[in-house]
Amino acid sequence: MNKDLEHKTAIISGGASGIGLAITKKFAESGAKVHVLELKKDVQIEIDGDIEVHTCDVSDQARVVSVISKIMDSGSIDILVNNAGIAHVGNIEATSETDLDRLYNVNIKGVYNCIKASIPALRQSKGVILNMGSIAAHVGIPDRFAYSLTKGAVVTLTYAMAKDYLKDGIRCNSISPARVHTPFVDGFLATNYPGKEQEMFDALSKTQPIGRMAKPEEVADLALFLCSDKAAFITGMDYPIDGGFLKLNN
Repeated sequence: MNKDLEHKTAIISGGASGIGLAITKKFAESGAKVHVLELKKDVQIEIDGDIEVHTCDVSDQARVVSVISKIMDSGSIDILVNNAGIAHVGNIEATSETDLDRLYNVNIKGVYNCIKASIPALRQSKGVILNMGSIAAHVGIPDRFAYSLTKGAVVTLTYAMAKDYLKDGIRCNSISPARVHTPFVDGFLATNYPGKEQEMFDALSKTQPIGRMAKPEEVADLALFLCSDKAAFITGMDYPIDGGFLKLNN
């Protein structure tokens, strides 16, 4: 088993489900001590490894500072993965002020809160920040106005962070997935297309030129590489993992 993160401590927001859970598992298998920030209380992660779950709303700065300060008190922080995020379907006319505030608070402010609280520790460890963007930050996708807006901010703040903290030895990159087959996708199809789940799943899968959705584990593999010392020469980059979506959809 590869131990690329042995003796490293990682914080992963939203690390108890979907892509975040796959990253948590991959990092733990690779030797990291993993702290998961999760909105829901009493979350259990039944995978092997040194994993601790903290109840934390990433949009609540005071709570984020409290949780991350306690993690810092117990040792170093080497890696921060900003994975927590929420979605919204609708164009600008179908996006209320409440909708926009909700997405801003989690997808942008949540990233800001976690980075700001972690910077002192990351400066000490010359650590790594990895943000979860989206292909929606790069191309127009129908009815994803608010989501695209927030993920565009995540990608551009990645560039700003990488530039600002070069002198401190902190690397900052982002990953921009296309559609990934997670429980969220299954729930969305069941709610919005009852009785037509498989038909719609196949249609969504075919929007990637490669002919399928990504697996969460494939995103986790890329996250592991970018957060390991193997990627020590990489900073200020966004990595689409999209089955050819951005370049081959002609």
